[in-house]
Amino acid sequence: MKLRCVIVDDEPLASEGLTKYAEVIDYLTLIGVAENPIELNKILERQAVDLIFLDIQMPHMTGLDFLRIKTNLPMVILTTAFPNYALEGFQFDVVDYLLKPITFNRFFKAVNKAKELYSLKNQPLNLSPQKSEPDYLFIKCESKYEKILVDEILFVQALQNYVIIYTNKGKYMTLLPLKTVEEYLDSNTFLRVHKSYLVAIPKVDGIENNEISIQNHIIPVSRNLKERIINMVVKNKLLSK
Repeated sequence: MKLRCVIVDDEPLASEGLTKYAEVIDYLTLIGVAENPIELNKILERQAVDLIFLDIQMPHMTGLDFLRIKTNLPMVILTTAFPNYALEGFQFDVVDYLLKPITFNRFFKAVNKAKELYSLKNQPLNLSPQKSEPDYLFIKCESKYEKILVDEILFVQALQNYVIIYTNKGKYMTLLPLKTVEEYLDSNTFLRVHKSYLVAIPKVDGIENNEISIQNHIIPVSRNLKERIINMVVKNKLLSK
């Protein structure tokens, strides 16, 4: 990465000093030196610039005047011998403010900030979808630990101190309370339909009377929960007149 930079200063000694500093930094490429904003404007019209070292006190037009007039400028680092301009300078969203005489350490800190800002603004957009690992859980079935993909769960049945987890691949029994399983699973996807049953909403095939069908399974529905269950399962998918 190379930052194409321009130095704008009416003092030859100041320009020479910044030029020597810029030559030391491997990611800076000096493409022009101007004595005033008018010359800078000509450079900007001819070629692309990434960073401007802009002096404030110059004849005919100050650096701040140029910032007020010109829009869509590249990054700007202000240079001046007068500290009282600092607050006004930062109102133009400049990268940094260098007070003369400028030391190399201070110069390096300012251009490094510009480099980081440039990298942030120009980092490529990652438009490819990120593949995330499917959500899963482990349960202990006797002496074996079984991995269960959450997306494959059809429903969970409580049986005394045990639960049976029904999936597309089969059923698994483990010593757990139903509440523990319910708290782990996403409440927007899994719904308690009975004191002993927790169902995966997307897997519901039908609701009739007080029963839910999932594949070839029939699951009872609590009467006092029926209306809420219908609202949760059907949502805005119901077609009507």
